Amino acid sequence: SKKQAEKAVHQKKEQSKTKCRKARRRHINLVAEFNHRQRKNIWLETHIWHAKRFHMVKKWGYCLGNSPTEKSYRACYRAMTKHCLLQDLSYYCCLELKGKENELLKQLARICSIDTGLTFQESSCLSGRFEGSLNLYRADRYPEDMLGPVTFIWKPRDGSEDRQLWIWVHPALKQDILRELKAIFQCSKPEEICITEPVTTSIQEEKQVEVVTSLGSKRKKEDKEGEKAVPVKKIIGDGTRDPSQCYSWIARTTGVAISDRSMEILRYRLIGPLSHSVLTETLKAASVQTV
Repeated sequence: SKKQAEKAVHQKKEQSKTKCRKARRRHINLVAEFNHRQRKNIWLETHIWHAKRFHMVKKWGYCLGNSPTEKSYRACYRAMTKHCLLQDLSYYCCLELKGKENELLKQLARICSIDTGLTFQESSCLSGRFEGSLNLYRADRYPEDMLGPVTFIWKPRDGSEDRQLWIWVHPALKQDILRELKAIFQCSKPEEICITEPVTTSIQEEKQVEVVTSLGSKRKKEDKEGEKAVPVKKIIGDGTRDPSQCYSWIARTTGVAISDRSMEILRYRLIGPLSHSVLTETLKAASVQTV
């Protein structure tokens, strides 16, 4: 048995030498490895890019780039003042409200004040043309018990009484603000089933590894096609919510629905004089066909 063990170790060493270092270090299933590594702290879609260039920190349930590893401050300043600089703000949480406009405005007026300036009823924001920002307070408690600053965007009107509102909040404030919104709209009944789509469990991942390793030591041309057939684990929710928790609620009386859309809608910030031209070159308007 000792000779057999030594023989196995010797064969393993010979086999590893035949591959380059990159191939030896390559995980059998990168998707399974990445999903395993972000169970506690969610990665943004730009994580790999940032991880190669930034010192990463774990905050608010996310893994975020904190400071660059190189002295790129001048380059960033130059981009902000003369060109375009992009920031990934996808870690901000998005809370979606759906319901009749009058009902939404009536209750939202309780958690903000016209004395501070802008409110949800501002005409330029209500039309959906501009984004607004304001401070939220606990219901009917202004000027005490401030919850924190938020930004909001109304979906443009489509001729119906029903409106859609997106409120963007910092992950540290999300739970308090979500709790207050559910209270003022009396949204206690889950709109959807709490259990999300089935994800690839660790047992399934182990089976995938067994299947790949059973193919033999040589890499086959069909490997890439086989990898496409492997189910990809979906990351549902953000660092502030467990994937198995409810993420949508509805009010029995008014029909107002609140949904947690965190990490479902990506958000980027463009800074600099060329930001508009970058957007116009990147995004192409779709042709609208009227029947």
